[in-house]
Amino acid sequence: MSVKAQRRSTGLSLFIYGFIALWLFLAAFPFLWTLWGSFKVELDFFSIADWTNAITGERTQEVYGRPFTGAGYEGAWIKEEFWRAAINTTLVCVFVVCTSLTIGTLGGYALSRSGYRYTFWLLLIALIFRAMPPITLVSGYLLPFFEWNLWGILPTTIVVLVAINQPFTLWMLHSFFQKIPKDLDESARVDGCTQFQAFRHVIIPVMWPGVITTGLFSFLLAYNDFAVTSMLLAKENQTMVPKIASFLGTTQTEGNVMFAVAAVVSATAPLFVLVMFFQRQIVSGLTAGAVKG
Repeated sequence: MSVKAQRRSTGLSLFIYGFIALWLFLAAFPFLWTLWGSFKVELDFFSIADWTNAITGERTQEVYGRPFTGAGYEGAWIKEEFWRAAINTTLVCVFVVCTSLTIGTLGGYALSRSGYRYTFWLLLIALIFRAMPPITLVSGYLLPFFEWNLWGILPTTIVVLVAINQPFTLWMLHSFFQKIPKDLDESARVDGCTQFQAFRHVIIPVMWPGVITTGLFSFLLAYNDFAVTSMLLAKENQTMVPKIASFLGTTQTEGNVMFAVAAVVSATAPLFVLVMFFQRQIVSGLTAGAVKG
């Protein structure tokens, strides 16, 4: 390689790495800025007179004697009992993901191996159901929930979220199962496995990255939901997203913005950890389909 070509290659590499670093910084900046501001008082983080107060913490220094404070986290987690919302969110997400994946894997596998024409129409109906606004579906549940005294509790919200999330899960898993050769099923049946044993011991291990990817998307849909949880849960059973909204207050009630900022950081941080932990499985699941018989 000539000196000129080597210089061009080095310059191109520096440009690429510089661009990636800049893009990562811009993508992470909103979260990093919110994380930084969560340790300030409201007059610093939302200062109109001088935006540099959000960096120096001048008002925070005056109030607490130091430029950083954990008052926002203390107020959100202890005073406003945000830990209850975190527990409720965990319960909702676990049951939604487990239920959705159980139904989705069985249904997706059955539909992918079915030779009947109604399979397409079932999937199409599921897609239409998923395309409907969630608020439209929730309104249909309100009357029976009120009549049967089931409104405001976690199980009813889990049922509704599963119903809304199931078509998406079914479509994703069906597409993954279709990319797995049917020869694997037939080989397992020849070796003496039943249909369910072939599904459990042969197909699912191959499908595992796709199951994890689908489960993660189901988790995110339940974790970040606001419309359903805010309408169906009572105040004492709120999940994290509606709880954060309640910190902001309304025109009738005064809120505490810094409680909301601290709660946002607390709710966002687990998502970063989760994605980093499952990143290999996510990539494998999104690129699934390379299996050949």
